[in-house]
Amino acid sequence: GTKNLGLHSTSGLSTAGFRTAKYIPEEWHQNNFSKYYQSFADRDTAENLRHESKKLISDTEKRTQDTQAESTKRLGERLQDIFFWKSELKREIEDLTAETELLREQKRRLEVALDANEIAFFITNDNLENRERRQGPDLVKDEVEDELIRELDLIQNVRGVLKRTLDQAITQIRKNRDAKELMEMDWSDKYEAYKIDVKGGGLNNQSTNIQYHPNSSKFEDNTSTPESWAQFTHCNIYKGEQERINSINLRSLIDNVLLETSEDLREQYDRVNAAFNRRLEEMSDAKAKLDHHLR
Repeated sequence: GTKNLGLHSTSGLSTAGFRTAKYIPEEWHQNNFSKYYQSFADRDTAENLRHESKKLISDTEKRTQDTQAESTKRLGERLQDIFFWKSELKREIEDLTAETELLREQKRRLEVALDANEIAFFITNDNLENRERRQGPDLVKDEVEDELIRELDLIQNVRGVLKRTLDQAITQIRKNRDAKELMEMDWSDKYEAYKIDVKGGGLNNQSTNIQYHPNSSKFEDNTSTPESWAQFTHCNIYKGEQERINSINLRSLIDNVLLETSEDLREQYDRVNAAFNRRLEEMSDAKAKLDHHLR
């Protein structure tokens, strides 16, 4: 039959629709080439990224190891510092404790001397009161009375010196105790810090008892620096040393006070006895003469 090739034929429209919906071979090849190129580019990018990632991992691991090694080194140095100051504190605590005990013994000697001083005061005062009972012309202000009064004044002066020295000893013992307590608290803090750092120094990446503590690396406002930390302990030790030196000097002073006051009292005691002996000789001589005239 005859084909419809006129303007109103539907065959031409259908064919035109197929032609416009398809790529030409060159376009198809170009499209494939673009995809291949993009695939190759993506693969290169991925390879570069993988290489960079490996390098980053390696660099990070090395920096981590270096940081850990440096931290371990510094921790070891820190442990040495803590141990040094802890040892210095312990030594000074022991020295100050021993010195304080020696000062306590000197304090007891002062207390004994004060007790003896009180007894001497009562004896001398009793002598003066008894001599007031002499009758008539025998109630004379003689050499014995003068020496007894001097002895009484001396005893009272010695009492004042002993009491002041005793007060100094009591005050120094308190200062020694305060300095010792400061060092003991500091030593206790150093002991705890040493234990913590020893434990930290024993940790590694395979340790199973590692715990995460938020803000553990945050510096507090009251955190000390290594310099201020060392200076704090140095000041505590220096204070302990100074109080110990003061205590030693005070013990020497107490020795001198006890020696000098004892010598002064002994000399006055001898003068009183000599005056008594001379007065007794005078009384015996006068009595003998009276006896002779009364016969």
